This record gives sequence, C-alpha cells and structure tokens, in this order.
Amino acid sequence: MRIAKVPVNDTNLKKAAIRLLGQRLVSNESLYIRSKLAPSVTQQEMDDNVLAVRKLPWATIAIVD
Repeated sequence: MRIAKVPVNDTNLKKAAIRLLGQRLVSNESLYIRSKLAPSVTQQEMDDNVLAVRKLPWATIAIVD
C-alpha cells in the first residue's frame, strides 16, 4: 500500500494549522517547519511538525537578522 505525500508549502501548512490548532502559524513557524521537512511528506508527518513547533521555545525558531 502506498502512502500519499503532500507538498510542504504555505497553503498546506496553513490548512493543517487551522485544522489542528484552530489558528494560523506565524511566518517564523512556517519557515522553521519548511526548513526541517522534505519537499513532500505524509500528512501525518506534517501534522506532527505543526503540533511540535508550537511547543518549541521561541528562541529556537526565531529568525535573527
């Protein structure tokens, strides 16, 4: 049995966040997830990362100029 993969893009991350968290991700969270995942992943992998990013300390995901 083949497991379908979805592209890791802003639209799919936004949909997953709204479904799981009830709100959108901020840009730093989206960028962090996109940097950690392959270009396409299973829905479960994406869901796990969307939930996990909210538990990380902000200093871990913040973009420093």
